[in-house]
Formats: sequence, C-alpha cells, structure tokens
Amino acid sequence: MNHDDTYAQGLETLRRIDGEAGQRVVDSLADISPALAEQIVSWAFGTMYSREELPPRDRQLVTLGALAALGGCEPQLDVHVNAALNVGLTPTEVTEALLHTAVYCGIPRSLNAMFAAKKVFAERGLLPVTS
Repeated sequence: MNHDDTYAQGLETLRRIDGEAGQRVVDSLADISPALAEQIVSWAFGTMYSREELPPRDRQLVTLGALAALGGCEPQLDVHVNAALNVGLTPTEVTEALLHTAVYCGIPRSLNAMFAAKKVFAERGLLPVTS
C-alpha cells in the first residue's frame, strides 16, 4: 500500500473504532503537530490497528492495559475506553481488565484507569457496573 492508501485505511479504521473521540484527537493536533496526527492515522490505525492477527476487541484490551501501566494517560484512556465499548467490550470486561492491571501495575495506576473508565461510563449512561 502507498502512503495515501494507508492514510485512507487509517481514517476508516479510526472512525470505526474510536468514532468522534479519535477524530477530536486528530483535529486537536492540526495547529500544533499535524505530523503527529498523520502518524496516528497512518501508522497506528492504518498499519497497526488494521492488522488482522488480533481482533479489535483484543487490541483494545491490550491498549487499556498498556495505558493503565504507563500511568498519566487518562485522556488517552478516555478515548480507548470508548473505543473498547465501540468494538464490543462490555463495561464489566473493561473494569475487569483494569482491575487485573492492579496486580502488575499497582493499585494507584489501576485506580486512575478505573476512574477514567467511570467517567466514560457515566457519559454513556452505563453506571452502575456490577461485577
């Protein structure tokens, strides 16, 4: 695929997985770093998220775990919790994945990730989550 094809595929994948939240991230970079926005679309979504070896729901589980482990990624967790719901994960599956991160990442990072998820669930009318 050439660059234009990868970018077009990335935009389609971004819209399908992240919806408006992903587009807002890309748009927010227009006046500071359009090159980063292009990398997000072309590389992250046009190349990585478009790979067929893992389904989108599994990629989102990996992403949630990685963002929780990094810490300080609450704005990105907001986008990816929405994306996780968009690709078929349930609120219970999201909270279970974030709960599991406490074992490997520590309770403070798991707690911060859980509160990011809670914000998204509240916005989508998905609270309370019972599990």
